[in-house]
Amino acid sequence: MSIHGVLGETSSYSKVYDPKILYPIARSLGRDEIYKKSGVTADALSIGVDWWHCFELSWLDPRGVSQVAMARLAIPADSEFIIESKSLKLYLNSLNFTEFSSVKQIQQTIENDLSNALQTSALQTSITADIFSLQDPTALPIAQANGKNIDNALDNTLDTVNDNTANQKLAILDDVDAGMLRLVDIEPKESVDDVGGIGGVSADNADSVDSEVQSYHSHLLRSNCPVTNQPDWGTVQIDIVLDRDTDKESKPQTSKTQKIDEASLLEYILTYRQHNGFHEQCVEQIFADLTKAFSPKQLMVRAWYTRRGGIDINPCRVSSMEIMPQPSRLLRQ
Repeated sequence: MSIHGVLGETSSYSKVYDPKILYPIARSLGRDEIYKKSGVTADALSIGVDWWHCFELSWLDPRGVSQVAMARLAIPADSEFIIESKSLKLYLNSLNFTEFSSVKQIQQTIENDLSNALQTSALQTSITADIFSLQDPTALPIAQANGKNIDNALDNTLDTVNDNTANQKLAILDDVDAGMLRLVDIEPKESVDDVGGIGGVSADNADSVDSEVQSYHSHLLRSNCPVTNQPDWGTVQIDIVLDRDTDKESKPQTSKTQKIDEASLLEYILTYRQHNGFHEQCVEQIFADLTKAFSPKQLMVRAWYTRRGGIDINPCRVSSMEIMPQPSRLLRQ
């Protein structure tokens, strides 16, 4: 078995409950590389949660009748390990012919097994497994990403990074390039709502702008599994508050009338198309690159990845738990 567990290998499906199937992967494998590139530490990437939606959860009741449900797993970002996704699928399949006396019992079993596999007993926050009935119409409702959609941000624009004029093809890069991230001036009549923020504060009121969130999302996030090289598609949302009072000697100062350039942000997201990385690592690299580029006062990066093997993964990283959003599920999931 490789360092990535059973991912990419031919596997048999156990008909007997077996928690030993669960395979942990050290978060340090990705975070060490991110630190080398960005200087952002593992501690800064450890604030947040990975939400997993499991749509193929099944077990037997005491009569031997199959039961089905959905589950949302919440794994804290400060855990030392992530769970390898295929091993989780195999583990959930091993529950199919095991009797449980109640939903509560299977919930506790999953929480205990994941906690043991990921060695989270010492953490202040614990792994949780919420079970949802298929008879509940409010279970895992479809939501929408917040902020301004930037999927068309490159339409009829001049790409000053690559010196390409409009209607020329965007290069498909071999890996992520954060060097293109930049700021632009807010137009005099442009409101904070226009740049994806909240509150409708005009850019003319500069003293109020610096307390507002710029919020953007894109459905064009694509990366590759580092083991199988299969594509992973997702939606990414970025909420950022720029630090406009920064000491020029320590960090670049941000003008009170500047925002993130949407075209450059979309270009940056598109550089992930050839990037190999687990879902959690991609979100953490985006968080680190934005931190390095803009030294924000507040930052939230979350992604909703599409389903594979009955499971979707939704990492979220924040600069502070005070701005941690609620878990949600999007249309493509």
